Amino acid sequence: MELNQLEYFKTLAHINHFTQAAQSIAVSQPALSRSIAKLESELGVPLFDRVGKSIKLTQYGQTFLVHVERALQEISNGKQALANLSEPDQGVVNLSFLHSLGSYLVPVLLSKFRKQYPKIKFSLYQNNSALLTNELIDGEIDLCLCSTLMTTETLGWFSLCAEELFVVVPTKHHLAKRKSINLSEISHEPFITFKPMYGLRLLADQFFETASIRPKITFEGDEIMTVAGLVDANLGVALIPHIPGLEHLNIVFIPVGYPTCTRPLGMAWNTNKTLSPAAKKFQQFVIDVFKNKDKLSLAPYYTDLKD
Repeated sequence: MELNQLEYFKTLAHINHFTQAAQSIAVSQPALSRSIAKLESELGVPLFDRVGKSIKLTQYGQTFLVHVERALQEISNGKQALANLSEPDQGVVNLSFLHSLGSYLVPVLLSKFRKQYPKIKFSLYQNNSALLTNELIDGEIDLCLCSTLMTTETLGWFSLCAEELFVVVPTKHHLAKRKSINLSEISHEPFITFKPMYGLRLLADQFFETASIRPKITFEGDEIMTVAGLVDANLGVALIPHIPGLEHLNIVFIPVGYPTCTRPLGMAWNTNKTLSPAAKKFQQFVIDVFKNKDKLSLAPYYTDLKD
């Protein structure tokens, strides 16, 4: 049994299609088929049921996949451990983060960290909450800056702060001069929000449910900048954080009186994955930044950092 056979098996088990799996690992389809057939012959059991062009794991395959993924992760951890010993002050941090953190929080953190550790590099991944969770569980990512993810026994979580969310309206809106507002007061307003699997959308849905209202959604976007721009265009109102870069828009941020609208932000990692010294350095750096509130000028945006 060879290592590449196990890697091919894992890839095919997740993709469930020979042609697509072969393309993803840059081998020919016949080569992949021969490798899987050889593995099945050695194990003495069928790993896949073949139905036309589609395949699916057999019961034997499902059982074997659990152990293969564990073994491959251990091998990856071993390689990383050797690299850590040879280059303790270097390395690459695989960092993922929410779309909405890419315009302000992540650049500031990376800039300050790299002044202390210029030899440490980053591979960056930006995604929505559901995909971020899957990437962590699969071991593809070292650390993730995000809001609360799905709870699993393999994910660690460190809470960093809470980010206040505001009702945002155009400057000439009839609510624009209000000092605070309850969500129920915008129940009949056209509402601009995010796509269903995005963290800010999930939170907004929870807050509206708490307020016992159902908003009139007119647009679902990907980025805070897009949502804010549509509010500026007088197409509706929104519930978003007050992030840098929105100052040029003709919009007003109104604090929410009820329910309390904040987004928890934290750092997540896979507890089954051994973090490299580089990842551990960045992990501790981020924790220290939010413990020592004077290090970043973020107080206007995070309620936990306000004096």
